[in-house]
Amino acid sequence: MAKRGGFGGMGMPGNMNNLMKQAQRMQRQMEENKKALDEAEFTATAGGGAVEVVVTGAHEFKSLKISPEAVDPDDVEMLEDMIVAALNDAMKQISDKSAQMMGPSGFGM
Repeated sequence: MAKRGGFGGMGMPGNMNNLMKQAQRMQRQMEENKKALDEAEFTATAGGGAVEVVVTGAHEFKSLKISPEAVDPDDVEMLEDMIVAALNDAMKQISDKSAQMMGPSGFGM
């Protein structure tokens, strides 16, 4: 009598091996993408270039440059706003790049 249903089919072990290999390849690709993203640097400016920040994909701040013209002792709030705007732009660049690298391939979870 022939077996029906279940996992007793002859083709299943081969298919399972292929699935495991594919999963391992996907995991390696995700790790490579994550490493590349972490090492990438993102530069953002605000105030027409008066403030410039450089941030890595790992969210580490590398540098902050402030033009002397941006330093107005009577308007520190504007300088603070420019710094926040530049940092937010850099973080958005990281998020966009991450989505681009991980999302389309189905690697984003």
